[in-house]
Amino acid sequence: MLDIRYKSILTVALPMMLSGFIQSVISITDAAFLSRFSKLAYDASGSAGLWYITMYMVFIGLGDGAQIAMAQKVGEKNERGFAAVFQSNFVILFIAAIILTLLVQLGMPALMNYLVTNSELAKAEQSFLEIRSYSFWAATITISIQASYLAVGKTSLVLITSLIAALSNIVLDYLLVFGVGPFPRLGLEGAAIASTGAEFLAMLFLLATLIGGKLKNQYPVWKENFISKLQVKENLKIGIPLLFQGIVALSIWTIFFIWIEQMGGDNLTVSLNIRYIYFLAFIPIWGFAAATKTYIAQYFGAKEFDKIPVIQRRIQLLTVCFLVLTFHGSIFYPETLIRLVSEHPEHVAKSAQILRIVSGSIFIYGLGSVYFQTISGIGKTRTTFLVECLATTLYILFAYLFIKVWNWPVQWVWLVEYVYFITMGFTSFMYLKWINRTTNKIAYE
Repeated sequence: MLDIRYKSILTVALPMMLSGFIQSVISITDAAFLSRFSKLAYDASGSAGLWYITMYMVFIGLGDGAQIAMAQKVGEKNERGFAAVFQSNFVILFIAAIILTLLVQLGMPALMNYLVTNSELAKAEQSFLEIRSYSFWAATITISIQASYLAVGKTSLVLITSLIAALSNIVLDYLLVFGVGPFPRLGLEGAAIASTGAEFLAMLFLLATLIGGKLKNQYPVWKENFISKLQVKENLKIGIPLLFQGIVALSIWTIFFIWIEQMGGDNLTVSLNIRYIYFLAFIPIWGFAAATKTYIAQYFGAKEFDKIPVIQRRIQLLTVCFLVLTFHGSIFYPETLIRLVSEHPEHVAKSAQILRIVSGSIFIYGLGSVYFQTISGIGKTRTTFLVECLATTLYILFAYLFIKVWNWPVQWVWLVEYVYFITMGFTSFMYLKWINRTTNKIAYE
């Protein structure tokens, strides 16, 4: 099992943080190129990107569920069980890819025309999504293998995979957005092709590491068929709540941006700037979140419950330290951060004001996320789904009041982030306190 010293935790989390940073580079690269191409392309990629990420959460949720289940098998020293989870997860993700591709190609055009007031923007978003939907097939393999690596703490390969995706995305963006040499000037569609191609290249690398690596010798992921109806049900039992948890969270955020677009003016463009920079703040949080799930699941599977509070405190301390290191610019020099994605003076000033306002919510999220991921790590994913539902319900309620009823300026509308993160963290903390009192399975202080 993994060691719980600070150095060991960082060994697991740092590659995931760097991977998150690289994923942010992909997002910011697309934004930087498209903001210089046209405002329509920039707005369309940002809005359609939210739809894409929302659907991609199906893969993330199922992958997180498999990661937790495989990490518990590591703690139990059950190699055959590990392989059964891996194989069942691949089958489930393959079916998900079929369903989501059909949804984008056949169902999204009508939905876009209904929700987006600007018909030209709706058409652009749909063309972007149709191309990006092919990435679901790369995700089937990528997420399956990535979940197994995260379960055993082998995060360096995940980092290299993200690096391949980022570098190839930058090169392809450069060639396809504006057109270089023999490559056509494709604008928004060029950015979609670049991101999709980058994900396929990353998938091929990750597949090669599994075929030629040592993991398959330790865990018989290829040697025989371990798929069964019982194992598929077990995967779905853990993964489906996480799937819906991610979809609910991103869907609500998508609605939030739709309402902002309906406010008119430059409010959507300004808010999309915040969305891109937000991902910089999430880098340490998501890195330590992945580490939290793996650590908690392994020690829970090994029944070493007394180590869980120690793991929590150490990860929280590291999360806050890294947030100060990576996101202090949101307070001291937000204009510089915003200029990474936009150079329009008025947009920069307005976005910087919002960034200062919401920066405190990120630190609240960093602390609360550890409690939230602990609940996932012990397999109580239905509970995390209920916590997510409560937090998002309050989020969308206050967003409606701020935007539709009270007509607040866009910078104050973003205070709704505090509602979400405080609700999520406090509810998770209280649930863990209740678990300790009623089951004594977690020596929680």
